[in-house]
Amino acid sequence: MKKFLKKAGKVILWMLAFHLVYTIFIGFVNPPITLTMAGSLLRGDGLKRDYVSGKNISPNARLAVIASEDQLFAEHFGFDWKSMQKALEFNESNAEKVRGGSTISQQVAKNVFLWQGRSYLRKGLEAYCTFWIELLYPKRRILELYLNVAEMGKGIYGVEAAAQHYFKKPASKLTQREAAAIASCLPAPRRYKVNPPSRFISRRISWVQRQMNHLAGDPAIKKIIETR
Repeated sequence: MKKFLKKAGKVILWMLAFHLVYTIFIGFVNPPITLTMAGSLLRGDGLKRDYVSGKNISPNARLAVIASEDQLFAEHFGFDWKSMQKALEFNESNAEKVRGGSTISQQVAKNVFLWQGRSYLRKGLEAYCTFWIELLYPKRRILELYLNVAEMGKGIYGVEAAAQHYFKKPASKLTQREAAAIASCLPAPRRYKVNPPSRFISRRISWVQRQMNHLAGDPAIKKIIETR
């Protein structure tokens, strides 16, 4: 038993070391492929993806996903405990609907390093990965990763592919409303349509635009979204 535990401990240590090295690597290079993207290929949804550097992503797109997904992104260290508690309370009283409380950092942890799902194991690993992401990456890099790997439609990954698919233009040229339209569908990108939007998404686009206008003057957010 002692030998088994010793071997298991070594395996775990090697896995943790590999993960740390890979996490550092992803701080500079976008992931070759993610489990979510591989799943899209296996389902037959295809894979539309075109990684771009931060300078080729419109500030409108940066601001839109912050406004839609994580308005405290510039302030927290990976976790928004109030939003997580509200999501937990909602999910406990609504069996048919599930609301997420994940920050952009948590979504990067899930989308880059893990798989989709809601198991306690996945959530625990997500918290572990989120800690290292926040520790090792600047906020601009976290946001850039998110905008390159997030699913933004059926088989569509990243804001560049989404901009080309929905609006026939590069991500660097997205207007405020176009960026808000893409961000509005992020809670369920395989279900909601960006273009043409449903009545629900049209209302959500207007809400996201209002939030963008409200957040645009925040110095911490301006520093993250500005093009260099």
